Amino acid sequence: MKKKLISTVLCICMAASACACGQATQETSDDVQESQNAEETQAVEETQTQEQVERPILEVSYDGIATGSVNARVAVHDPSIIKADGKYYIFGSHMAGGVTEDLRTWTRVGNGYTETNTVYGNLFEEGLHVFDYAGNGDSLIKTDDGGTHVWAPDAIYNEETGLYYLYYCTTSTWNASNLCYGVSESVEGPYEWQGALIYSGFTEETIGATDVYDYVSEEYAADTYLTLGGTYEYEEWPNAIDPSVFYDEDGRLWMVYGSWSGGMFLLELDEKTGQVIHPEADPENNVDPYFGKKLIGGGHKSIEGPYILYDDVSGYYYLFVSYGSLTREGGYQIRVFRSETVDGEYVDMNGNYPNNNGNHSYYGLKLSGNYFLPSLKRAYMATGHNSAFIDDDGKKYIVYHTRFDDGTEGHSPRVKQFFVNEEGWPCMLPYATNGETISETGYSMDQVVGEYYLINQGMDISASIAEPIKIVLEEDGTLWGNDIEGTWEMTDGTYYMHFSYDEKNYSGVFCEMLDEAGTKVMTFTAVGSNQSVWAVKY
Repeated sequence: MKKKLISTVLCICMAASACACGQATQETSDDVQESQNAEETQAVEETQTQEQVERPILEVSYDGIATGSVNARVAVHDPSIIKADGKYYIFGSHMAGGVTEDLRTWTRVGNGYTETNTVYGNLFEEGLHVFDYAGNGDSLIKTDDGGTHVWAPDAIYNEETGLYYLYYCTTSTWNASNLCYGVSESVEGPYEWQGALIYSGFTEETIGATDVYDYVSEEYAADTYLTLGGTYEYEEWPNAIDPSVFYDEDGRLWMVYGSWSGGMFLLELDEKTGQVIHPEADPENNVDPYFGKKLIGGGHKSIEGPYILYDDVSGYYYLFVSYGSLTREGGYQIRVFRSETVDGEYVDMNGNYPNNNGNHSYYGLKLSGNYFLPSLKRAYMATGHNSAFIDDDGKKYIVYHTRFDDGTEGHSPRVKQFFVNEEGWPCMLPYATNGETISETGYSMDQVVGEYYLINQGMDISASIAEPIKIVLEEDGTLWGNDIEGTWEMTDGTYYMHFSYDEKNYSGVFCEMLDEAGTKVMTFTAVGSNQSVWAVKY
């Protein structure tokens, strides 16, 4: 009994001793592990710091890069494009136009404000009263400068009638305008004038010269379109200019129009006549019986030049508009919204759109503004008022006019290919189109890694020019530059790519193409947070 007790006590003491020793051993082990972890962390940090220190400073230099420019040979403002007979035609403001086979070099079509302009036919013929309401010094509403104004035409082939229709506007002041149209058997005209469609900028005294009372009562017009003083409610209702016409996915014909003032509006057209189908009033859905469905804008903000393109691959309608003032330093630029249905709602990458309130510069994916890139002889400025089309081979293009950082207001048309990223947003290539074809199976790592000149278009509306910075795409998926750290990746077997830096994520595409001097370069174009980023590798 005693022996057993002593043995038990001894076992307990030994166990206690073992526990104590084990605890001490564990504590020692933890201390060692903690020390080792600290040393490893310090080593990693020192390695990272050493790597950062050893990274070279990336200097932006254009030495050895050839420069060039696109000599379009014509000046067409607000170009709207149509393809016919294997050629591409643009028609623009001031009764100018051009035709091309390569989307770069144009030949003039039409000769401005003359009675011999072959595109517009009988526009100046006596008795047609084309400019009676708005458009010249003899108009009911006098022009600001006493001249004739024919702006922003858009041509379309009418599949029902087998004829070409040209929609345009005559205008006098900043909101007194009307939409008109002409018809031709040939895409080059002459387009014989058919009549006016929509009027804007009328007052209590001038509304009787419009067709407004054919669709709404005098009481409705006075209460809705006019102020208490009998003037036009321009912040609520459109300036009737900048029409563009398109077919939806079901073959219905539509016209989107508007500028500044009350924003962008949509009306269906009768395919058999080309005339407006006035809808029933639906205030809850922003549908007016005369002006149609309001899409975006208002409050006399700088939104103009609407153009809608349907893409059956992505399944979206894309509404392109321009912000800013059209002068060289006016911050003119292209923005885009999208919708799954023709009549909206059209939203940006954040699911928003501009209305009468707030700063509209925060809304819309900015595709192009003022920028400089390697190979350009001078910066492009005031890139805006675009049209768009999908060619027979499925390639997608944006057509716009650009001014230059040359101290003048001279302008020229440009055409760029664009792609839709994995999330369904347009991404424009950085250089004018020159026959490039994207690799459907993607590019090798050797083709895409390396140093790039990168510009971010930002969101501002100003005269500032987006200038390149240098970044590097590493094979291990890191992206870096001076004071820049990020990551990138490409989707295997495709041209899609993604990258992140400055806490923003971008999605776009790689594409090999020729720059403005004809040098083969690798580029990527991507969008994120309503901003566009272009990059080029030499």
